[in-house]
Formats: sequence, C-alpha cells, structure tokens
Amino acid sequence: MLQVKVPATSANLGPGFDCMGLAVRLYNTFTAEANDRLEFHLKGTYCDHIPLDSNNLFWKTACILWKKIGYTPKPLKITIQGDVPPARGLGSSSTAVVGGLLIANALANYPFNRFELLRLATEIEGHPDNVSPALYGGITLTVMTDTGVVPRILSKNPSFKVVVVIPDILIETEKARSILPAFVPRNDAVFNSSRVGLLVDAFIREDYPLLSIATQDRIHQNQRASLIPGMPEALDSALQAGAYGAALSGSGPTLIAFCPEGVGQDVAENMQKALAENHLESTCLTLDIDPEGAVIYEQTNG
Repeated sequence: MLQVKVPATSANLGPGFDCMGLAVRLYNTFTAEANDRLEFHLKGTYCDHIPLDSNNLFWKTACILWKKIGYTPKPLKITIQGDVPPARGLGSSSTAVVGGLLIANALANYPFNRFELLRLATEIEGHPDNVSPALYGGITLTVMTDTGVVPRILSKNPSFKVVVVIPDILIETEKARSILPAFVPRNDAVFNSSRVGLLVDAFIREDYPLLSIATQDRIHQNQRASLIPGMPEALDSALQAGAYGAALSGSGPTLIAFCPEGVGQDVAENMQKALAENHLESTCLTLDIDPEGAVIYEQTNG
C-alpha cells in the first residue's frame, strides 16, 4: 500500500503570476492499494464533486505517467482524504496531480526523479506555480523555458505565519483567467517585474517588511477583484492590522496574509470584517509554511 500526503499551495503571491508559490501545512492525502477493480473512497471535509471513476484527476494523472513509459496499470483501491477546499485558490487540483504522479512513479519502480516529475506536472497543469511548491515545499520561484522548467526554492522555514481567509464562494480557475486582458500595458509590466524582484529579495534576505510593497500587483488581482466583493478592502485591512503583506491566493477567492507572530488573529478578523461588510462570509486558518512538499510512504500489510 502506498500513501502520499500533498500540501495545499498558494500561487502568485501578488505579482509572481504563474511562477511563484508556497506550500502550507494543510493536506490532501491519497492512499492506493491493489484491488480487483478501480475503486474510490472519499474521506475528509471536501468530498463533493470528485469523480469516482476513470475521470478522477488523480487517476488520469497517474495514467499519463504510465503511458509515457509503457506501463500497464493495475486496478487500485484509492482513498482520498480531502482537507484542501476545492475551487478556492489553494491548489486542490495540484494535490491530485502531484499525488497521482508520485504514486504512479512508485508503482512503476521510480523511473522519474522529482525534477522530472515537476516537468511532467507542469505539462499537465500548464504552469508550475502550484505544483512546484507542492513537490518541493517552501516558497518557490519556477521559470518555464523552451525545454522545461527551472525551479528555485527561496525559503523553507520563514519566520512568519500565513493567514488564510476563505470566502464562502467558488471561483473556477477558467473563469478567473477569462477575465484577464490579453495584453498588459508596459507600465504595468514594469510595475510587476520590479515587485517580483523585490519579493524574491524579501524572502531570501528575510526582510519581511518589504512584503507590503513586494506583494503589490497590477496584472491580475484588480481584475479578479470584481469576482470577490470586498477583496481590496480586505487586503488593505490586513496591512492595517500588522501583516507584512497580503495577496489573492491563486485565482481566488482565498486571500492570504503574511503575519508576524502575534498579529494573525487581528489580521484575520479585519479581513473577515471587510468581506462581511460586502456581504461575503468567510472562514480563516492560520498556517505555517510546509518545508518538505509531498511525502510518499510505502506500507506493508502485517
């Protein structure tokens, strides 16, 4: 029996559109064991709308790896412990992709190393912002090239908490992408590229007060704010309550804030209040960065 635990992730971190992300200590867990037919069992908080057949993303991803090496898959009993909310900008689909690749790789006797799995995951997802931290942990910058990807781990154990505020709405990634303009004005491109540089520097040097500037963005957050009532006010309120910086998580609707020790509760309350004033209820979590990324375990019966 194989089990893989994959962390939730937050992508973009403000200006790092499609290339930056981080992993947090919130997980989906996938267990696979030999069976006489393909069978799925769902556990945990978030089990709705997960396909229980060959259309399941975990299984489809595993089959992509197996097809590449000519491996004939055997039927499995797959148990999914779903604790990462889907369609909220916390990398739920990436946990299925990464989990599927790691278990498929193990069943095929490990033909790929982790970097090769990242390349394959990026091909499947289309961008590495979630799958890179899901695989490697920490805070990552991953650059796509003509021949693959260049992953960099900027920090494994930063000394801040991540406050995660999850509005009670769903936003599909496709919808959140469809509202973005096809072209970015030069001034906005310069604005974002300078913030990405500052963001990388802030994480490497642990100069976290710079995050108030470094998490600013002009190419996707303002556009997506139309889908999340109260989002600009919530991000501003996080800074006013003492957060180092705040941003939209992935394509949303989740918002994140980077907080010094001791201010997380105030930050969360301020952000939730700003959303509530715009008639949007939410839940919140205060999480640490996951430094390891996805972990796979092999277990034997008896």
